[in-house]
Amino acid sequence: MKKTSISFLFVVSLFLGTLTTVEAQDAEAPMWETIVLTPDNTKLKVLGENMRAHNKKYHNEGAYKATVYSISSGPDIGKIVWMMGPLKYAHLDSRPAEGGHDEDWRDNVMAYVKKMEYGEYWKGDVKLSNTDMLTGDPSLYPIQFIRYWEVNREHGHNAEAMLGIISKTIKAMEGNNAWGVYYNEFRQGSKIGRHIATVGFYKNWAEFDEDSTFRKTFAKVHGDDSWDAFVRNMEQVMDNSWDEIWVYDKNLSGD
Repeated sequence: MKKTSISFLFVVSLFLGTLTTVEAQDAEAPMWETIVLTPDNTKLKVLGENMRAHNKKYHNEGAYKATVYSISSGPDIGKIVWMMGPLKYAHLDSRPAEGGHDEDWRDNVMAYVKKMEYGEYWKGDVKLSNTDMLTGDPSLYPIQFIRYWEVNREHGHNAEAMLGIISKTIKAMEGNNAWGVYYNEFRQGSKIGRHIATVGFYKNWAEFDEDSTFRKTFAKVHGDDSWDAFVRNMEQVMDNSWDEIWVYDKNLSGD
């Protein structure tokens, strides 16, 4: 199958008046459905018990397995990320719905949620990502460092190339440096701006205290004089970026 550039399709989608679905990855690329929930903080105990029961009953294995994270930094701190997958679109035709699923979600989960937002589908870039060390068990890398990228509509055709430079550097660093690139499958526009997410996977908080070797490795891989040009190009390609930390919540997930 011929691979179409994610960045090219993204730029095209910005200029077309109709919805363009990004199809940069082949059929085997992993995809996840995510939603962000704002809990009713006066009902956290009940919400937690009910969400755990719902996920263990309806989302405990395969494509429909649910993984839950708490957002612990950034403007959405205190919110919950409910994630399902990895899956393909075809799985959505048979997703849990009947047999009491929808009623249970409505009456026992959403009743204790103040707001639901950012219903998104994120598809991974197998080529750029460095995730071979991940086993699918989120408890091994329970902390995720999410960086969202807003792509510039004029220079977005270079987005994949710039991410490729980062990917090549990370893959050359010593040790296990789990890192993934994920594309938002549907148009977000410039106001929402959640076009691309890069994710660093961490085993514990102490790893954040370690000195990063990225800059040193970057010079070895791309040349001593390449850093300033890289920074300038990134500023052209990306209009904005911001970070979040997600922490895995085993108790609420479908494990």
